Amino acid sequence: MRHHFDNSRNLLLNTNYCSVTDKELIQGCLREDKASQKALFLKYAGKMLTVCRRYARHEMEAEDLLQDSFIKVFKNIQKFSGEGSFEGWIRRIAINTALKNYKKHSYQKEQIGLENYQDQVEQPKAIAKLGEEELMQMITDLPDGYRVVFNLYAIEGYSHKEIGELLDIKESTSRSQLVKARRLLQTKIVNRQKIKL
Repeated sequence: MRHHFDNSRNLLLNTNYCSVTDKELIQGCLREDKASQKALFLKYAGKMLTVCRRYARHEMEAEDLLQDSFIKVFKNIQKFSGEGSFEGWIRRIAINTALKNYKKHSYQKEQIGLENYQDQVEQPKAIAKLGEEELMQMITDLPDGYRVVFNLYAIEGYSHKEIGELLDIKESTSRSQLVKARRLLQTKIVNRQKIKL
């Protein structure tokens, strides 16, 4: 799979590469057709790599998560019911793969001393001035526990109850991690704006 990924890497940004329908790709993958597997990978790997990057600590880990995710996609493709979005199904596999990796390394217990942090009210203009890439980098730089909860809640749309179940933590811990993640992001944004002035 690593060889397949490396060979395909330069094609990931070519969104027109695969014009075959999801249904046709699924049928081909069920037959274990290599061309269908490659086409499915090329169609969705770019989007899923973006998902994996949000949960990984570095690029190599994100690529490993992507590969593990697609191995699971090909292994379990017969379980896709046909209801709902196929992309959404793949995305859930990528997220679950990333969370399994996260739990294995137990980063959720980290503390960085923000308990006595005083909230600062930051104007929306400060956030508006940041580019998407710059903001995503700030999120990536959050401590692992904060980043995972922030991604699940703010980007993926999970509730604190669902996050608690996914990460084997209390709902209150999820809420606390989100608050701390937001505070730290706010501090990063304020500091970035001061540097730019």
